[in-house]
Amino acid sequence: MLPDTDLKEISFLSSTIETIDYALYDYINEKFDIFATTNKGSKKVPIIWLTAERAYQIKNNITNLGIISGKIQLISDEEILGKKEFDASSLVVAPGAIDLHSHGQDKENYRIQANDGVTTALELEIGVADITGWYSEREGKSLINFGASIGHIPVRMQVMRDPGGMLPLADGAYKEASKEEINQMKNLMREGFENGALAMGFGLAYTPMATRWEAIEMFRIASNYGASCHVHMRGMGHKEPLNSIEGLSELIAASATSGAPLHLVHINSSGQKAVESLLQMIEESRSNGIDVTTECYPYAAGMTLISSAILDEGWKEKLDIGYENLEWAETGERLTERTFAEYREMDGMVIMHSMQQDLVDMAVMSPLTAIASDGYINKGKGHPRTAGCYSKVLGDYVRRSNGLSLIEALRKTSLMPAERLESLAPAFKNKGRIKIGADADIIVFDKDKLSDRSTYQNPTLPPEGMKYVFVNGVGVIINGEPQVDQMPGKGIRSN
Repeated sequence: MLPDTDLKEISFLSSTIETIDYALYDYINEKFDIFATTNKGSKKVPIIWLTAERAYQIKNNITNLGIISGKIQLISDEEILGKKEFDASSLVVAPGAIDLHSHGQDKENYRIQANDGVTTALELEIGVADITGWYSEREGKSLINFGASIGHIPVRMQVMRDPGGMLPLADGAYKEASKEEINQMKNLMREGFENGALAMGFGLAYTPMATRWEAIEMFRIASNYGASCHVHMRGMGHKEPLNSIEGLSELIAASATSGAPLHLVHINSSGQKAVESLLQMIEESRSNGIDVTTECYPYAAGMTLISSAILDEGWKEKLDIGYENLEWAETGERLTERTFAEYREMDGMVIMHSMQQDLVDMAVMSPLTAIASDGYINKGKGHPRTAGCYSKVLGDYVRRSNGLSLIEALRKTSLMPAERLESLAPAFKNKGRIKIGADADIIVFDKDKLSDRSTYQNPTLPPEGMKYVFVNGVGVIINGEPQVDQMPGKGIRSN
């Protein structure tokens, strides 16, 4: 028993179900690495411990979890006391989601994602150009943890003096870089890593005139720092020429040539009808010693800026969709040839209903994929994946369809993202896990009720069934209610 003066928070976590198949995974030299059930009273519950070597069940156990100064400091079957106590009877306690692909890096989006169980939101695809400035803007002002890559897109835009905002509109997209410009980009990439960038981000689909050689040169910089490259590839769908198979082939070659680890973003939306082929390519690359990972989100529609290169001439033929498959995020209206041209002039977010649900399901259920939202909300408008990505996986795929076990779903939302980054950023060795010494980034939810409620018409509706969210030991969701006065999020850097 620990004295109550020592504990910042204690969670008493319990379950009444007879057999549970959730646990945490991958412990090395720790006595406990459990993903836990606990009990404040006298009911006894089974626990499954999953280690790197094997999974095994311990029956008739009572487990309590104690937090001190933002860290998990006690996992015990003895009664414990604390300054604050939370009864999690019949609930699941798990590590918070680590979102590798979150564009909405502001207070609005952090609040929305916290409701969905996200405790760390990272901008790793597009990334940023000024790592130091970006982190400084958020320190002490963030509800959840945050981090960013050094981004090829914003660096290229800076070198090319492109006037665009999030994405390039002019030379940043449509001009081939000179040798001197490539050297300028390489220097800015190095500076980003020296200042703590977590990875290198690419959106080659948005920079069609970035040559293959330019991409390899950037990969070489990432390799020098041991950083993964998080890439929106330039190919899309299954139709030649320049389909997603060609796009992924370019990236695998760049990874093999440079030695930089590769992370392919949103395999579902980039792959479209070629998802199965891309998963096979990744599996075979991994079996041949190339460090390749990927991610997906559980929705059959994507979202992008309508002005982007993805919607340049030929998009209808490439994607096998028409104007009626495009939804203007601001109003919910489906587009026509006339409104497409009008909105492309003014710019804004467009939702693209372009994927087959069965192929999205294949991506979500593949053991190769982590879950990442690709989320972005602006003044309440955007895609529902920002508010419901993780609840949808834990609700639809675990409870409703039984496509994933709970343990596998949680591996995809927490441990896999942490493992992708921990070699460069050791802080992630204490995230995505429930173990002694881990950061107390914890979610507590009702697995029988957790459901995504967000829609394309109302994309910010919070999920049902998320009871508690702790970030660095501080409750940001308590009994399902947001705690708006808390800002415990911390910036995570590679050094």
